[in-house]
This record gives sequence, C-alpha cells and structure tokens, in this order.
Amino acid sequence: MKERIVKWLLVMGFVFCLPLTDIMSVYAADGARQLLKADLQENAERDLSDLKAETEPSGQDPEQPVDLRILQQRYPEIFFLQGPTDQKRIALTFDDGPDPRFSNDVLDVLKQYNVPATFFVLGSKAVANPEIVKRMQNEGHVIGNHTYAHPNLVEEADLGTLESEVTRTEDALNEITGYRTKLFRPPYGFLYNELVEKLGKMNYNVIAWDIDTLDWQEDPPEVIASRVVDNIHPGAIILMHDGAESSGDRTNTILSLQQIIPKLQEQGYEFVTVPDLLGIPLEK
Repeated sequence: MKERIVKWLLVMGFVFCLPLTDIMSVYAADGARQLLKADLQENAERDLSDLKAETEPSGQDPEQPVDLRILQQRYPEIFFLQGPTDQKRIALTFDDGPDPRFSNDVLDVLKQYNVPATFFVLGSKAVANPEIVKRMQNEGHVIGNHTYAHPNLVEEADLGTLESEVTRTEDALNEITGYRTKLFRPPYGFLYNELVEKLGKMNYNVIAWDIDTLDWQEDPPEVIASRVVDNIHPGAIILMHDGAESSGDRTNTILSLQQIIPKLQEQGYEFVTVPDLLGIPLEK
C-alpha cells in the first residue's frame, strides 16, 4: 500500500512539477497520521482493559513467603535463625529424613566425631523407618517436626493443612520417641505471619537457619564444605539434608561432613543440639 502511495505521489509531482521535498513531506505526514492512529487505538484498548480490570472482582491475592529475617524480628519468642554469638557453639541440622540410603551414614560420621545434631524428620518417613529415628535418639541427637509429607505450606495457604501435617507427625514421633517435640522446621523455609502465629499457639518453636549448604544441589563435597567453613560464626545454625527424593543423592553431604566437622573443631567450635544452642526445651 505504501509503495503505491509513493509511486502516485511521484507521478503527481512530475505532472504538476512539485519539488521532491514536498512529495516526501506529504509521505511523512501520511506516516505520522498512521502512527498516530495506531497509538490512539492502542491507548483505547489499554484504557478499556484497565477499566475492565477495575470493574471485575480481582479475588484474594495469593500468600507469599515472608523473609526468614523478617519473621525472626516479628516473632522473636517463636522464630529462631541463630543462637547467641558470645560463644563458639554451633548446631548442625538435617532435614527430610529418615532415609535408609543416607541417614545411617550421616549418623556414622557424627558418631565418629562425637557430634550431636538435630534432625527435622518427615512423619511419613519416620513411620516407614522408625528404627533410624530410634537410633538418632539413642545416640544423643534431637528430633524435630518437618511435617508429614513436605507440602509447600504457603502455597497451600490453609491453617488446617498446617495443623494436620504437624499434628500427624507429632503423634507419629511420640509413638517412636516417647515425647512430643517442640521444634518445627517448615518445608522450603516457607511461612507467613498467620502460619507462625498458629505454630506458636500449637506450642512450637520454629527453627530456621543462617548457613545454607545448598547440599540438595549435589555439588562436590568441598563446595558444600566451603559454604560452611567460609561463613561460620558463633551461634550458627547450619542447614543440611540426610534425606532425598527417589532420584536424589546425599553422598556428597556425607563426604562434606568429613571436612566440615574436623576443620571447625580445630577452630575451637563446639557442636551442640538446637535446644542447647538456643536454651529452649526440646519437648512440650
């Protein structure tokens, strides 16, 4: 279409002796009118879309995970990221077990170095592997609640789901250990205000972390170890995993412990359980 306009203008210019600059001015004006028309149409469509959005119900905004540091500031009596920084005491913690492929090997390393740890176990795996939970307890480790089936509690956005997952796991662990744990760690570290408040009403302390090994990425053992050794400080709570999905492998986690523990012991750090580090009870 534009080519035909140009040809027509050239012919008319030749016939009526119009200067070439005038011809191009006419063409430019035509292009400007086309752009203006398109812009007006786009703005009209946008205004209509905005108006439609304002008149239609938007529904409830989905919940989003709240930063762990913010939760600790809002709920200092319930939510913990680290322990006191005036002593060289630290806590190793493990999530997602008990897993018969890896948990016993983790326990073997901890026993080798005489290190107590805190295990946040899944209720479903505890029911399937009660003998590993008993070994954890008998060897001086502390057991915490990590829900029954590892749901994303923020995505669920339902207090009933939280209560069911936590209570079911608490009951299962009580059958195995003989006590009701007071320690809870949320899957993925995902919580928001109402969930923390609900856990407080259920008489739980929420235990997060301030050193994340990212061992679930299955990096080489020296990489996992460096994330701890290079960032260690008094009062640290270290996140690791002794359990994995069917395709996961925690071999490098086990090997990294052989580097982490002796290096930090040489630096004068003492490994303790979370309740000992924080000065809180381990059971209700």
